[in-house]
Amino acid sequence: MFPIRDDNPQLRIPIATYTIMAVNVAVWVFVQGLGTNPALVESICQLGLIPGELLGTVPAGTRFPLGPDSVCRLGEGGTWYTVFSSMFMHGGWMHIIGNLWFLWIFGDNVEDSMGPGRFVVFYLLCGVAAAAAQVVTNTESIVPMVGASGAIGGVMGAYILLYPRVNVHMLFIFGFYITTFAIPAVFMLGYWFLVQLLSGFASLGASGGGVAFWAHVGGFAAGGILVMFFKNKRLLDRHPYHGFRRRRSPTRSWHRIDRR
Repeated sequence: MFPIRDDNPQLRIPIATYTIMAVNVAVWVFVQGLGTNPALVESICQLGLIPGELLGTVPAGTRFPLGPDSVCRLGEGGTWYTVFSSMFMHGGWMHIIGNLWFLWIFGDNVEDSMGPGRFVVFYLLCGVAAAAAQVVTNTESIVPMVGASGAIGGVMGAYILLYPRVNVHMLFIFGFYITTFAIPAVFMLGYWFLVQLLSGFASLGASGGGVAFWAHVGGFAAGGILVMFFKNKRLLDRHPYHGFRRRRSPTRSWHRIDRR
Protein backbone atom coordinates (compact mmCIF):
# COMPACT_ATOMS: atom_id res chain seq x y z
CA MET A 1 0.00 0.00 0.00
CA PHE A 2 1.24 3.47 -0.85
CA PRO A 3 -0.43 6.88 -0.36
CA ILE A 4 -1.08 8.78 -3.58
CA ARG A 5 -2.97 11.88 -2.38
CA ASP A 6 -5.23 13.24 0.34
CA ASP A 7 -8.57 15.07 0.32
CA ASN A 8 -7.16 18.07 2.17
CA PRO A 9 -7.35 21.54 0.63
CA GLN A 10 -4.09 23.45 0.34
CA LEU A 11 -4.91 26.93 1.61
CA ARG A 12 -1.61 28.67 0.90
CA ILE A 13 1.40 28.02 -1.30
CA PRO A 14 3.63 25.77 0.86
CA ILE A 15 6.83 27.74 0.37
CA ALA A 16 8.75 25.97 3.13
CA THR A 17 7.74 22.49 1.99
CA TYR A 18 8.79 23.24 -1.59
CA THR A 19 12.06 24.73 -0.35
CA ILE A 20 12.90 21.69 1.78
CA MET A 21 12.15 19.43 -1.17
CA ALA A 22 14.33 21.57 -3.43
CA VAL A 23 17.24 21.45 -0.97
CA ASN A 24 17.01 17.65 -0.82
CA VAL A 25 17.02 17.43 -4.60
CA ALA A 26 19.94 19.86 -4.90
CA VAL A 27 21.98 17.85 -2.41
CA TRP A 28 21.17 14.65 -4.28
CA VAL A 29 22.33 16.19 -7.55
CA PHE A 30 25.33 18.31 -6.56
CA VAL A 31 26.66 16.58 -3.43
CA GLN A 32 25.68 12.95 -3.96
CA GLY A 33 26.17 12.91 -7.71
CA LEU A 34 22.70 11.49 -8.46
CA GLY A 35 23.63 8.37 -6.55
CA THR A 36 26.86 7.62 -8.40
CA ASN A 37 30.18 6.70 -6.83
CA PRO A 38 32.44 8.00 -5.43
CA ALA A 39 30.21 10.99 -4.59
CA LEU A 40 27.49 8.83 -3.00
CA VAL A 41 29.84 6.90 -0.71
CA GLU A 42 31.84 9.98 0.26
CA SER A 43 28.70 11.96 1.12
CA ILE A 44 27.29 9.14 3.26
CA CYS A 45 30.58 8.67 5.10
CA GLN A 46 31.25 12.36 5.68
CA LEU A 47 27.73 13.77 6.12
CA GLY A 48 25.76 10.78 7.38
CA LEU A 49 25.12 10.39 11.10
CA ILE A 50 27.22 7.61 12.68
CA PRO A 51 26.20 7.13 16.33
CA GLY A 52 29.51 5.63 17.46
CA GLU A 53 31.43 8.49 15.87
CA LEU A 54 29.10 11.18 17.17
CA LEU A 55 29.32 9.92 20.75
CA GLY A 56 32.95 8.82 20.59
CA THR A 57 32.08 5.27 21.66
CA VAL A 58 34.19 3.62 18.96
CA PRO A 59 37.90 4.18 18.21
CA ALA A 60 38.92 6.66 15.53
CA GLY A 61 39.93 4.93 12.33
CA THR A 62 37.29 2.19 12.67
CA ARG A 63 36.34 1.00 9.21
CA PHE A 64 32.84 0.20 7.96
CA PRO A 65 32.36 -1.35 4.49
CA LEU A 66 29.64 0.25 2.36
CA GLY A 67 30.20 -2.05 -0.58
CA PRO A 68 32.74 -4.30 -2.30
CA ASP A 69 35.12 -1.40 -2.98
CA SER A 70 33.86 1.28 -0.57
CA VAL A 71 34.81 1.77 3.06
CA CYS A 72 33.93 4.45 5.63
CA ARG A 73 36.70 5.35 8.06
CA LEU A 74 35.50 6.99 11.26
CA GLY A 75 37.11 10.24 12.39
CA GLU A 76 37.79 11.66 15.81
CA GLY A 77 34.17 11.99 16.86
CA GLY A 78 32.22 15.13 17.75
CA THR A 79 30.75 15.58 14.26
CA TRP A 80 27.65 17.33 15.59
CA TYR A 81 26.75 18.81 12.21
CA THR A 82 25.89 15.35 10.85
CA VAL A 83 22.72 15.46 12.97
CA PHE A 84 21.50 18.07 10.47
CA SER A 85 23.37 17.13 7.28
CA SER A 86 22.13 13.53 7.46
CA MET A 87 18.54 14.80 7.07
CA PHE A 88 19.35 15.84 3.50
CA MET A 89 21.35 12.76 2.44
CA HIS A 90 19.84 9.71 0.76
CA GLY A 91 21.02 6.24 -0.14
CA GLY A 92 19.38 5.75 -3.52
CA TRP A 93 16.77 6.89 -6.01
CA MET A 94 13.84 5.07 -4.38
CA HIS A 95 14.91 6.42 -0.99
CA ILE A 96 14.73 10.07 -1.99
CA ILE A 97 11.65 9.66 -4.20
CA GLY A 98 9.72 7.88 -1.44
CA ASN A 99 10.66 10.42 1.21
CA LEU A 100 9.83 13.46 -0.89
CA TRP A 101 6.56 11.90 -2.01
CA PHE A 102 5.40 11.59 1.62
CA LEU A 103 6.53 15.17 2.30
CA TRP A 104 4.65 16.33 -0.81
CA ILE A 105 1.41 14.73 0.41
CA PHE A 106 1.48 15.69 4.09
CA GLY A 107 3.80 18.68 4.36
CA ASP A 108 1.65 21.38 2.78
CA ASN A 109 -1.26 21.03 5.21
CA VAL A 110 0.99 20.91 8.26
CA GLU A 111 2.69 24.05 6.99
CA ASP A 112 -0.80 25.57 6.57
CA SER A 113 -1.30 25.10 10.32
CA MET A 114 1.81 27.03 11.42
CA GLY A 115 3.20 29.11 8.56
CA PRO A 116 6.49 28.62 6.66
CA GLY A 117 8.92 29.97 9.27
CA ARG A 118 7.59 27.88 12.10
CA PHE A 119 7.34 24.86 9.81
CA VAL A 120 11.06 24.94 8.98
CA VAL A 121 12.00 25.05 12.68
CA PHE A 122 9.45 22.32 13.43
CA TYR A 123 10.82 20.12 10.63
CA LEU A 124 14.42 20.45 11.80
CA LEU A 125 13.53 19.76 15.44
CA CYS A 126 11.66 16.62 14.40
CA GLY A 127 14.74 15.54 12.47
CA VAL A 128 16.94 16.07 15.54
CA ALA A 129 14.52 14.08 17.70
CA ALA A 130 14.49 11.29 15.11
CA ALA A 131 18.28 11.16 15.09
CA ALA A 132 18.39 11.08 18.89
CA ALA A 133 15.92 8.20 19.02
CA GLN A 134 18.00 6.15 16.60
CA VAL A 135 21.29 6.96 18.35
CA VAL A 136 20.13 5.98 21.85
CA THR A 137 18.97 2.56 20.65
CA ASN A 138 22.52 1.69 19.57
CA THR A 139 25.13 4.10 20.87
CA GLU A 140 28.03 2.09 19.44
CA SER A 141 26.68 1.67 15.93
CA ILE A 142 29.11 2.41 13.09
CA VAL A 143 26.41 2.27 10.41
CA PRO A 144 25.82 5.68 8.77
CA MET A 145 22.26 6.96 9.02
CA VAL A 146 20.91 9.12 6.19
CA GLY A 147 17.52 10.28 5.00
CA ALA A 148 14.71 12.75 5.57
CA SER A 149 12.24 10.15 6.80
CA GLY A 150 12.73 10.94 10.49
CA ALA A 151 11.82 14.61 10.00
CA ILE A 152 9.00 13.62 7.63
CA GLY A 153 7.79 11.22 10.30
CA GLY A 154 7.40 14.29 12.48
CA VAL A 155 5.26 15.91 9.79
CA MET A 156 3.08 12.79 9.75
CA GLY A 157 2.83 12.83 13.54
CA ALA A 158 1.54 16.40 13.36
CA TYR A 159 -0.85 15.56 10.51
CA ILE A 160 -2.58 12.74 12.41
CA LEU A 161 -3.46 15.17 15.21
CA LEU A 162 -4.38 18.10 13.00
CA TYR A 163 -6.42 16.32 10.32
CA PRO A 164 -7.34 12.84 11.61
CA ARG A 165 -10.57 12.48 9.56
CA VAL A 166 -9.21 13.59 6.20
CA ASN A 167 -9.21 10.74 3.68
CA VAL A 168 -5.88 9.54 2.31
CA HIS A 169 -6.11 7.70 -1.01
CA MET A 170 -3.99 4.55 -1.11
CA LEU A 171 -2.64 2.56 -4.03
CA PHE A 172 -2.93 -1.19 -3.38
CA ILE A 173 -1.00 -3.71 -5.48
CA PHE A 174 -1.29 -7.48 -5.02
CA GLY A 175 0.21 -9.34 -7.92
CA PHE A 176 -1.74 -8.32 -11.01
CA TYR A 177 -4.53 -6.81 -8.92
CA ILE A 178 -4.26 -3.02 -8.63
CA THR A 179 -6.83 -0.75 -7.01
CA THR A 180 -7.18 2.39 -4.93
CA PHE A 181 -9.18 3.12 -1.81
CA ALA A 182 -9.54 5.97 0.69
CA ILE A 183 -8.99 5.68 4.42
CA PRO A 184 -9.04 8.33 7.19
CA ALA A 185 -5.60 9.67 8.05
CA VAL A 186 -5.91 8.53 11.67
CA PHE A 187 -6.01 4.90 10.52
CA MET A 188 -3.46 5.16 7.71
CA LEU A 189 -0.87 7.04 9.78
CA GLY A 190 -1.69 5.08 12.92
CA TYR A 191 -1.01 1.84 11.05
CA TRP A 192 2.25 3.28 9.67
CA PHE A 193 3.41 4.23 13.17
CA LEU A 194 2.51 0.80 14.58
CA VAL A 195 4.53 -0.92 11.85
CA GLN A 196 7.54 1.30 12.58
CA LEU A 197 7.25 0.63 16.32
CA LEU A 198 7.00 -3.16 15.96
CA SER A 199 9.81 -3.19 13.39
CA GLY A 200 11.92 -1.08 15.73
CA PHE A 201 11.60 -3.61 18.55
CA ALA A 202 12.38 -6.42 16.12
CA SER A 203 15.54 -4.63 14.97
CA LEU A 204 17.00 -4.17 18.46
CA GLY A 205 20.40 -5.82 18.65
CA ALA A 206 20.88 -5.95 14.89
CA SER A 207 24.39 -4.95 13.81
CA GLY A 208 24.00 -4.44 10.06
CA GLY A 209 22.44 -1.63 8.06
CA GLY A 210 18.79 -1.35 7.15
CA VAL A 211 15.85 0.90 7.91
CA ALA A 212 16.20 3.31 10.84
CA PHE A 213 12.85 2.41 12.39
CA TRP A 214 13.53 4.17 15.68
CA ALA A 215 14.22 7.39 13.81
CA HIS A 216 10.74 7.09 12.29
CA VAL A 217 9.23 6.43 15.73
CA GLY A 218 11.12 9.29 17.37
CA GLY A 219 10.28 11.74 14.60
CA PHE A 220 6.59 10.81 14.62
CA ALA A 221 6.34 11.14 18.42
CA ALA A 222 8.20 14.46 18.38
CA GLY A 223 5.91 15.81 15.67
CA GLY A 224 2.83 14.91 17.71
CA ILE A 225 4.23 16.77 20.71
CA LEU A 226 5.81 19.77 18.99
CA VAL A 227 2.76 20.56 16.86
CA MET A 228 0.93 21.55 20.05
CA PHE A 229 3.43 24.41 20.44
CA PHE A 230 3.95 25.32 16.78
CA LYS A 231 0.39 25.32 15.43
CA ASN A 232 -1.30 28.67 14.89
CA LYS A 233 -4.94 28.74 16.00
CA ARG A 234 -5.73 31.65 13.68
CA LEU A 235 -4.51 29.68 10.66
CA LEU A 236 -6.27 26.50 11.73
CA ASP A 237 -9.59 28.30 12.18
CA ARG A 238 -9.58 28.89 8.41
CA HIS A 239 -9.24 25.20 7.66
CA PRO A 240 -12.44 23.20 7.00
CA TYR A 241 -11.06 19.80 8.09
CA HIS A 242 -9.11 20.55 11.25
CA GLY A 243 -9.77 18.15 14.13
CA PHE A 244 -12.33 15.36 14.39
CA ARG A 245 -15.30 17.58 13.57
CA ARG A 246 -15.91 18.67 10.00
CA ARG A 247 -17.28 22.14 10.47
CA ARG A 248 -18.49 22.59 6.92
CA SER A 249 -18.89 20.44 3.86
CA PRO A 250 -16.76 20.78 0.74
CA THR A 251 -18.35 23.03 -1.85
CA ARG A 252 -17.99 23.52 -5.57
CA SER A 253 -15.47 26.29 -4.90
CA TRP A 254 -13.50 24.00 -2.58
CA HIS A 255 -12.96 21.57 -5.45
CA ARG A 256 -11.29 24.37 -7.40
CA ILE A 257 -8.58 24.70 -4.78
CA ASP A 258 -5.22 23.49 -6.02
CA ARG A 259 -4.59 20.61 -3.64
CA ARG A 260 -1.08 19.84 -4.83
